[in-house]
Amino acid sequence: MDPSRFGQGLVLGFTIAAAVGPISLLVMRRTLAHGQVYGLASGMGVATADAAYGALAAFGLTAITSVLVGARVALALIGGAFMLYLGWKTFTSRPTQVAEATDRPGLIGAFASIFGLTITNPSTILSFAAIFAGLGVVGSGGADAALLTLGVFCGSGLWWVILTTAFKLLRTRVTVRGLVWANRISGLVLLGFGVAAIVTAFIATMG
Repeated sequence: MDPSRFGQGLVLGFTIAAAVGPISLLVMRRTLAHGQVYGLASGMGVATADAAYGALAAFGLTAITSVLVGARVALALIGGAFMLYLGWKTFTSRPTQVAEATDRPGLIGAFASIFGLTITNPSTILSFAAIFAGLGVVGSGGADAALLTLGVFCGSGLWWVILTTAFKLLRTRVTVRGLVWANRISGLVLLGFGVAAIVTAFIATMG
């Protein structure tokens, strides 16, 4: 067992999570609207999905990997449609005040929705497989793979703790008008990502 595998996974998970994209945008917006706990629950959904894909690569579960990669077009359509839904819902949201903790939607729903959105991106597993291959642990299984997977989860989770803490501090300065504009901008960007995912999927079917 090589303890350094945990550190490698930690750096990898943190780096992948820190990439700015629709997921980060959703977590930021949820933290502003509903507080750090809700935002962090969403972030843990991302960390769990990252760790799941990391585990598939590290433990060499090629059958499952092949199914996911083979279904990448369908998954892209599902993910794109879900992103369109979230984008429209975000854009049309009209908050009257920054939500208090008692007004927060369910934490399980926050976790599950972001987990589902992240897991429908099969290109993530290809990224993990490529990076893990460089580390020499693809399909190795055992303690090294387990440490690497745990590191990915902890690294990704660490990023979401940092991000939601920063936006928690900003939340006290957000006015109702500011939150409305944050919803509009976030919604438009998410709609754009959703359209792009669907168009890319259709192009892939014609390729």
